[in-house]
Amino acid sequence: MAEHIDKVLCDEYIDKRVTVRGWIYRKRRMGKLIFVVLRDATNIIQAVVEERKIGEEKFKLLDKTGVESSLILTGKVRKEQRAPTGYEIDVDSVEIIGTSYNFPITKDKSDDFLLDNRHLWVRSREMNAILKIRDTVFGAIHEYFRENGYCESHGPMFVTGAVEGGSTLFEVPYFGKKAYLTQSSQFYLETLIFSLEKVYTIAPSFRAEKSRTRRHLTEYWHAEAEAAWYHNEDMMRDEEELIVYMIQRLIEERKRELQILNRDIDFLKSIEKPFKRMKYEELIRFAQSKGIDIKYGDDLGADEETAITKHFDGPVFVTHYPIEIKPFYHRPDPENPRVVLCHDLLAPEGYGEIIGGGERIYKLEVLLRRMEEEGLNPEDYYWYVDLRRYGSVPHAGFGLGVERFIWWLAGLSHIKYAIPYPRTIRRTRP
Repeated sequence: MAEHIDKVLCDEYIDKRVTVRGWIYRKRRMGKLIFVVLRDATNIIQAVVEERKIGEEKFKLLDKTGVESSLILTGKVRKEQRAPTGYEIDVDSVEIIGTSYNFPITKDKSDDFLLDNRHLWVRSREMNAILKIRDTVFGAIHEYFRENGYCESHGPMFVTGAVEGGSTLFEVPYFGKKAYLTQSSQFYLETLIFSLEKVYTIAPSFRAEKSRTRRHLTEYWHAEAEAAWYHNEDMMRDEEELIVYMIQRLIEERKRELQILNRDIDFLKSIEKPFKRMKYEELIRFAQSKGIDIKYGDDLGADEETAITKHFDGPVFVTHYPIEIKPFYHRPDPENPRVVLCHDLLAPEGYGEIIGGGERIYKLEVLLRRMEEEGLNPEDYYWYVDLRRYGSVPHAGFGLGVERFIWWLAGLSHIKYAIPYPRTIRRTRP
């Protein structure tokens, strides 16, 4: 029975005969010896293959086959400090399962080449680490919500109205009618709070933004939540608890993967709740004090957020944005109707927004007035308006871009590395 490599990398297995299987990560020949570094899903281990032990014919076949060939190796484990992971297998049996010659991924390949060949690049140790981090993040999101009274729910991917703005909708034909790929499940989650009170979803969202920044994808995974009886501050509390929970799980489960990516783990350990809060007008003054060209009333774009958050040493909630620059559904502040009870969570180190959320309008007359101000037809949103007619309650919610969170937590240079197969305005393959 084959063992995972990670399991045999310990003193308990020294002098024991084991079988491991995987793919050639590196290989070099020295006379009658071939040194193979084998990888599987868990780790890498060096194996030493002697011609006299496996026979001349099989030795020649192994010598010819290249990187990414799949093998089953059997032999005794020994400690070897010079080996990449401190242990080595003295091989006495080799089975070549699938040969590989001239594997196209090499160190000198361009970024575009690696993206075109992402189906092969996902085998790299870097991508392996990122994919494992993704796994932990998605699992932690589910765990946090379920442990805190949220019910998992789902909205449709085909929709007929905009949540964030009509200019970023992907239009698709739908049996002779027009439909769009969803920008967010928010409105549908709002309907479900009147049944379940606290709901969440993790689902794809689509934004037709013609943006080439390092933080934009046209298709991404969206973790969203809505809760009845919540106000803006209540929702920010849950968000910071979720963020800290995910970071703790990553450090517990994926320390080695973070190290492979050269992430500063001590910095991640320093992130604690409560996060700093700043009103939008405070943020503008702060940015201006740092020489950033921005004025009150400007929306924060990628460049501005990058410049501002380079000065942050932890996540920061920015609240009370001007009503003109936020969608119609945010509740105006009763104490200052020129701003809305909303928030963005900005990640430090130049990464910028990872969460957008806020308190929703729950009074019918206020919603109708805001829709009129924004030039929207209430009939197009009849079912959303109905929520305010039949037993409405205060409620709040948020959306977390999962790739943006991973991009920041893993310390990646571009969001396209945070997802197995990125979709951008220039890329739909592989």
